[in-house]
Amino acid sequence: MSERSFKDYQLSNEITRALALLKYETPIEVQSQVIPRALDKQDLIVKSHTGSGKTAAFGIPLCEMIDWEGQNPQALILAPTRELAVQVQEDVAAIGRVKGIRTVAVYGKEPFAKQQEELERKTHIVVGTPGRMRDHIDKETFNVDDVKYLIIDEADEMLSMGFAAQVEAIIEKLPSSRVTMVFSATWPATVEELCRKYMSNPIDIQIASTAVTTSAIEHSMFKVKEAGKMALLKNILAIEKPASCIIFCKTKRQVDTVFAELKKSNYSCEKIHGGIVQEHRFAVMEGFKLGNFRYLVATDVAARGIDVEHISLVINYDVPMEKESYVHRTGRTGRAGKKGKAITFATPTDREALSTIETYIGFEIPVREAPAQQKVAVGKNASEENLAGRRGVSNNNTMKLHFNGGKKKKLRAVDFVGTIARIPGVTADDIGVITIEDSLTYVDMLNGKGLLVLQAMKETTIKGKKLTVSEAIRG
Repeated sequence: MSERSFKDYQLSNEITRALALLKYETPIEVQSQVIPRALDKQDLIVKSHTGSGKTAAFGIPLCEMIDWEGQNPQALILAPTRELAVQVQEDVAAIGRVKGIRTVAVYGKEPFAKQQEELERKTHIVVGTPGRMRDHIDKETFNVDDVKYLIIDEADEMLSMGFAAQVEAIIEKLPSSRVTMVFSATWPATVEELCRKYMSNPIDIQIASTAVTTSAIEHSMFKVKEAGKMALLKNILAIEKPASCIIFCKTKRQVDTVFAELKKSNYSCEKIHGGIVQEHRFAVMEGFKLGNFRYLVATDVAARGIDVEHISLVINYDVPMEKESYVHRTGRTGRAGKKGKAITFATPTDREALSTIETYIGFEIPVREAPAQQKVAVGKNASEENLAGRRGVSNNNTMKLHFNGGKKKKLRAVDFVGTIARIPGVTADDIGVITIEDSLTYVDMLNGKGLLVLQAMKETTIKGKKLTVSEAIRG
């Protein structure tokens, strides 16, 4: 049942134009399987791995079927984390923009009243996390009367995070006549039970590439003692030289430790975990997508919602606690037709967990020998030469930025430094002379960071003030 073009689905002119603007030309497998059935308003169970294009698979038919005239939400998409909710909302909004579809993301640790105000406006599609969505439904700030479509995204991750009760409470409040679609990379019993309980004659769609044995990913394992992990990590990074890499750790503390060690050794890196304030987590994710830094150290939960095609290497610094997490972690690489590698560090205490993972994925993860020191030395020398070369160029690479605010807005140099240094990939060392006048400020950006800061500051406030930023005219 493969389709060669989105034109085969007889979509409206508005959605067709939006897809053209997004450069969506040929539907991939999950889209060709899901879109026509979703347009027929059938309940669907879709087993498809992260990064397979599933957001467009449900986003396109949702935007097509939404009645623009409607005032109340017509579709609810549940996502396990704030990051994923924002990612999905942005993707669906892009598909529905030409048609005028309004989408809203709703999640915890954000002002409830502000979200209530958003939901009181004309809204077509709401993307939310289970806890906060249940709060809005219980307090009747989210009108469920016209909800015709329910999407449960990353269902396995959602239920493994303990959201089963909230998800069921939400479903119980929705109209029974709704269409329900469930998307999941793995298929634990909890997801199967949820589908059996709340879906009506669902069609089961399995995407072949869901298997972690996909030829796009090369899996391997290094046996190492806990105390030797950091040295092994640096050796592997010296040899692999990944363009973009995620390093997964079990805990927030481990993320902090690994990040601090890499930062101390001048690796281009950032970290993300649940203990980091939300605004900074979003900034880190955006910086990673833009390629502002090479290595992201993360916990499983915090990395959900990072939809990045260019990740060439995933390292399991710690073996995941849940077997399903191995699939989710390794599924971050080998996307969009590109090759990827997944490397796992296994300590003697990980034997039982690894056995469970290997049984689950259906193959043994090949064990590799620790890299030879001579090969590591060659890799490190090459990396240092490249870094030195980049520094030599960047130290002379200064850009002067112009901001349309200064002393009259009570702005000080510390305000600029504090804001700019929080941009992922930028430190205080990259900031040169700051000249503040009555109505404008000039900031010298060093080390080739000017373009990065110029782009980031277009979406960032300084001391709560949105300033226009541009490259200063020389001469």
